[in-house]
Formats: sequence, C-alpha cells, structure tokens
Amino acid sequence: MLKGIAASAGVAIAKVFKLETPVLHVTEERVEDVNAELARFNAALEKTLADIEGIKERAEKAGKLKPEELEIFDAHLMMANDPELKGQIETLIQDHDNAVHATDTVAKMMIQMFESMDNEYFKARAADIKDVTFRLRANLAGIEIPDLGLMKEDSIVVAEDLTPSDTAQLNSFAKGFVTEIGGRTSHSAIMARSLEIPAVVGTEGILKAAKAGDLIVLDALKGEVIVNPTEEEVALYQKKAADYIQYRNDLKVLKDAESITTDGHKVDIVGNIGTPKDADGVLANGGEGVGLYRTEFLYMNAQALPTEDEQFEAYKEVLEKMAPHPVVVRTLDIGGDKALPYLPLDPEMNPFLGYRAIRLCLDRKDIFRTQLRALLRASAYGKLRIMFPMIATLNEFRAGKQVYEEERAKLIAEGVKVADDIEVGMMVEIPASAVLADQFGKEADFFSIGTNDLIQYSMAADRGNQKVSYLYQPLNPSLLRLIKMAIDGAHKNGKWCGMCGEMAGDPISAPVLLGLGLDEFSMSATSILPARKMINSLSYAEMKEVAAKALEMSTMEEVKELVGKYLND
Repeated sequence: MLKGIAASAGVAIAKVFKLETPVLHVTEERVEDVNAELARFNAALEKTLADIEGIKERAEKAGKLKPEELEIFDAHLMMANDPELKGQIETLIQDHDNAVHATDTVAKMMIQMFESMDNEYFKARAADIKDVTFRLRANLAGIEIPDLGLMKEDSIVVAEDLTPSDTAQLNSFAKGFVTEIGGRTSHSAIMARSLEIPAVVGTEGILKAAKAGDLIVLDALKGEVIVNPTEEEVALYQKKAADYIQYRNDLKVLKDAESITTDGHKVDIVGNIGTPKDADGVLANGGEGVGLYRTEFLYMNAQALPTEDEQFEAYKEVLEKMAPHPVVVRTLDIGGDKALPYLPLDPEMNPFLGYRAIRLCLDRKDIFRTQLRALLRASAYGKLRIMFPMIATLNEFRAGKQVYEEERAKLIAEGVKVADDIEVGMMVEIPASAVLADQFGKEADFFSIGTNDLIQYSMAADRGNQKVSYLYQPLNPSLLRLIKMAIDGAHKNGKWCGMCGEMAGDPISAPVLLGLGLDEFSMSATSILPARKMINSLSYAEMKEVAAKALEMSTMEEVKELVGKYLND
C-alpha cells in the first residue's frame, strides 16, 4: 500500500495504464544558420497551437468539461502566443542557441519564477507553462506525446503528473488516476473533481511500484493505493466503492434541505467562489449563498486594472445568479505575495505582513473607490454584503467604511439605484482583531474568519513553507480560543459571524465550530452537501459541550481525539 493525497473522492479498481512521459534530450549545441533555426522554431510553435486547439475541440465535443475548465486551453493558447515567451526564445536563437535549448532555458526561468510565488493561483500558472513548453519542445524534437484517448479497457492512469492536456484527453475507460507528484490545487486534481473520477496525487513511489497491466486499487477517500491487491482486498474495496456511490446519491436529496441540527439549531452553509461562473457550482450543490467572493481574480485575469463597468458586470452576474441568497464580496486582496504585472509594488522582506489588502486600498483610494462604486451599482440586483480584508485596527475599518459611505452618497446623488440593506463587515484574520472583536462588533455588520491567515499569523509560520507546515494546526486550542473571541464579539453586539477559510469545510473541525456558535460555514462547492449531512446529524447542545472541552485542552492532538471519539461513538 502507498499513501498519497486524496484529490478527488471515490474508489476504483482497474488495470494500470502507465503514462510514460517521453524523455527530451536538451543539448547546448550551437547553430550557424539562425534563420533556418528561427523558421524551425516558428513551425513547431504553429504545430503546438494547432495541437492545443485540437485537444480543446475534442474535449468540447466529449462534453465532460465545464466551460470554465475548457478556458484552461484558452490560457494555454495565450501562453503559446505570448510575445514575451516567443521574444525571449527568439533572442537566444539569434545568439546562435538551438531552438530546443533556447525554449528549455526560457521555460525553466519562467517556471521557477511562478513556482517561487506563495499564491496558489500563480503556482498553477507554472504548471501551464510546463505543459505548453513541453509540447513545444516535443514538437521541435519530432517526438509524439502519448494520447490518453487511446485507452481501450477500464484503466487507472499512473503517471508522474498529469497536465491539463492529459486530463482533457481521458476517455470513458479512465476510472481514475494516481500521480507521483501534485497536490489538491493542481489543475489535474481540479479537473478530476469536475470529471467526478477518483484521483490520488503526490503518491511517492507509484511509478516504481506499478507496471502496465497490474491490477490496482485506488482509494481516493483515504488517499491510499494498493498495487496487485489480494482477492479479499478486491472484495472489500468493491463494497467500499458501492457504499460511496450510495453515499453520493443520498447527499443529492439534501440539495434543497436546510442545514439544521437534530435539536433545531440552524446554520448557513455557503460557497467560496473566485469567478462569476463558480456560482453555478454553489447553486448545483445547494449552497445557501456565497460566503467569499475573491474579487482579486478579476484583477489577475486582466491586462490592466479592470474598469468600473467591467467590475459591475461581474458583480451583477453573481448577485443575479444567487438571488435571493446573500453574496459576501471581499474587496481587493492584492499585494504582498499576489503581484499584478501592471501594478508594480516595491519588494518586501515579509510580504504576508506587508503592503496588501485594505492597506493598499486605503493608500490607493482611486482603485478602492472604483471597486466600491461597481459593487454599490450591482447591489440593486441581489443581496450584497461587502467585507474588508486584513483589518488590524478599528481606525482601518472606519477609514474603509468612510470611503464606502462617500461613494454611496455620490451614486445616490447621481440618481443611481443603490440597495438600502447592504451589510459592511470585515475579515478576522489577524489575531489583534480577534482579541478586540467585542469592539469591532459595535461597528462592523458581520465578521468572516479567514483561518488560513489567522493560523499562520497566530503560529508565526508561513503557510507556504513546508519546513514549518506542522504548525498549520486549525484545531490547536490557542486558535480555537481566538475563534471563540471573534464569535462572541459578534454575538455580544447582535451581529453574525462566518468562516471562509479551509477549516470551515473540514469534517473534523465542523463539530467544534458548530459548538463554538459559528453562524455561517463557507467552503468549496463540492464540500457543501457533505457538510450539510454532518450538521444535520449533530446535536447543537452536545457540540457546545465538545467545544467547551476542546477550549480547555492543551494540544491539537487532544482535540482531534476528542472529536474523533464523539464522531465514532
């Protein structure tokens, strides 16, 4: 048995289809005929573009991928056409470098640049560049890239990694895949969840352990892989696969149900989104609203600061889709580790602690005012809630609220319709704001706890640093006490408190959060129905007792044991 990361839930048993990535030999051989080498490079680039177009077309015809997943190939076409990429390669060729080595050099430089960033969105761009430039180098070398569409029997794909192009070519015989590297946020994992096939990634040693044709068990519920299982194991996992299918079917009946405990306590289970299209997934999974709309993706996917009208259209689309459910929009959280090429910022020693989010917006009020005007105009089309990120002091919240009130007054004076029930709240992601929550609660309409940052700030541990990843402890009693302060600070002032960090969708954390009095749980769309099923099975009175015990414990391990014991009883 090998252990990996469960990236797309499910259980599958089938033969191994081993995807062998062709080896590309790169030499530093110099070329004399620069014009001929440039022509060879441009021919390979044209073929690469045609290949990507062909893959996208086949994926569209197959109808398995959503429009937003197909957009990955538009991004790949943009990269292949990127004048910066092409220009740098051609410059090296003009210096008599051969096309394969020139492409390899530029690709490595760009991949390293993106992989070094802490932001998951930009790290995903590194995978895109790898995919595009690998295909380009293969075309230059005249090497055929394997086609996963050639599978002729039920199979589980085993590979070092799967590119978006690979995943899009999976046919109906693909019952799942397992990779040597990768994580839950990689493109292959995201697309596996869309295709609803089980996937285990980051499974060290799988390439050595599995041969083509071997029988393999893929348990993507636990993140386990068994090569050449016994008959008893096959029978056990066949039952587990059938039980999981039944479990998914049972979840579907909860789509329109309330999220209410066995003793009548109701909470809201809502979704996190990054683009207007993501709202469809929240609705399809029975989300009761949007608890976090990450507006920075509007800026990241643009070549310049998005205009007021461009932003208005995006916010309006989400509000109309979700109406009458509420939509919590986080104002621009950019800066620090999230760089925009058209908004140069000074380099910082500690970007997570630096010039970002509300700090940048209060300094660049021109950017802030444009976004607030777009949001206020869109408020007429649904139930809007606005929250400011990275609030550390009450004066910051007041300053943000003042800009909001100024733009609201201007629009009303201009005769623009603006909703009169907009709530303006804040994220609690800095320990200082959790400790002072009773005072913030007098002025903010609501809180949303951002646990990803709250954990790293509380533990003084960079969440992107593997060497200190053991300190990422959502259930550490110290963090639970900060969460309790935030919830109590809201409730003391008659306000509500939600959570939009990863912790909200974690099945071990949910019972404790429920007991602490959390009002709203915001998570990825696919986590909504499992979370509702769990909430509907719990007693609020009992969870309050569990939470009270957890607050008095010393370590995360003790809290996990407490919750695990309750859930297993």
